[in-house]
Amino acid sequence: RITPDIDRRLLTVKAELSETEPGDMVEVSVYDKERLVGVGKSINNELVEVMMPEDMKLWSPESPFLYTLRVTLKQNGTTIDKVNSYAAMRKYSMRRDADGIVRLELNNKALFQFGPLDQGWWPDGLYTAPTDEALLYDIRKTKDLGFNMIRKHIKVEPARWYTHCDKVGIIVWQDMPSGDRNPEWQNQRYFDGTEFKRSAESEACYRKEWKEIIDYLYSYPCIGTWVPFNEAWGQFKTPEIAEWTKQYDPTRLVNPASGGNHYACGDMLDLHNYPEPKMYLYDAQRATVLGEYGGIGLALKGHLWEPDRNWGYIQFNSSKEVTDEYSKYADMLYQMIGKGFSAAVYTQTTDVEVEVNGLITYDRKIIKIDENRVREINKRICKALEH
Repeated sequence: RITPDIDRRLLTVKAELSETEPGDMVEVSVYDKERLVGVGKSINNELVEVMMPEDMKLWSPESPFLYTLRVTLKQNGTTIDKVNSYAAMRKYSMRRDADGIVRLELNNKALFQFGPLDQGWWPDGLYTAPTDEALLYDIRKTKDLGFNMIRKHIKVEPARWYTHCDKVGIIVWQDMPSGDRNPEWQNQRYFDGTEFKRSAESEACYRKEWKEIIDYLYSYPCIGTWVPFNEAWGQFKTPEIAEWTKQYDPTRLVNPASGGNHYACGDMLDLHNYPEPKMYLYDAQRATVLGEYGGIGLALKGHLWEPDRNWGYIQFNSSKEVTDEYSKYADMLYQMIGKGFSAAVYTQTTDVEVEVNGLITYDRKIIKIDENRVREINKRICKALEH
């Protein structure tokens, strides 16, 4: 369990040990390529703290630097187990800017986080990618298009996917996969209805699985935001779940309810609006983000799941029309950054079955937009808060 603290120049490692004896020593060596830059030791399964050098390298989408870790378990001076891993020095936080707007920060600098909604579906395997190269392709293409973030939507990926994100350099917003029934959904105002009540069994299942997801992904540097609920699906006890998430992992931001039902809790107010960006609510105490917008559709013959049944939030007939509309929405979004948006998520990376609003076809054969134009548009948005 790896925790970086860039402000204190400290890397903390908690080893999971199955069998221990009093006096067992855990030693953590940190390398910059082959150069040893820090060592820490502990006994009796205490935390290992490694002081990082003054010239430590920070991880970011622009420079996704990863340190190599070598973790050794010693018993009476003899090495009885060892494992290699990696870590990154990075920090996710928020701060109010000179205009009073709460901004997301990476490494204590404001960063507009912008990326696609990524559902991770494949025509030949549904939730299972055909190859590791296929997993990596979607991430690389997202980065190549100028995005700096991915919202992993209602899915938890294999461990390799997150390692690819760490290496490629892309921030991840991780959704909790939705379950249970759909309560009333209010997305244009703060929720004032009757909150959904899960059964004790359903609630226990949610809490168990959400904790397991956070435990599983805790040490991946790319994870920047936890998203426990989406569009009111199975949403319950929102302030309590948001507070538990923040307490359990204070190193990440918590987006309590992407698209509503909205409560004054967590780190973000997350609005959804299709097809164009719209800021119909604003929160002066938290970051205001556009958790979903876009959905510009283009159905390409020969690349459809069902040729006679498909949809996008708005449909066009050519790549140029789609790119023009994308550009129009991006200009609208850019203007709204100054008014208070601190992140945005475009729907979506690829087509998914009958949804044809992807930037790429479902079979990954055709990129549906003008890549060069979209790359320049996206880079401008990602740099909107740089000074």
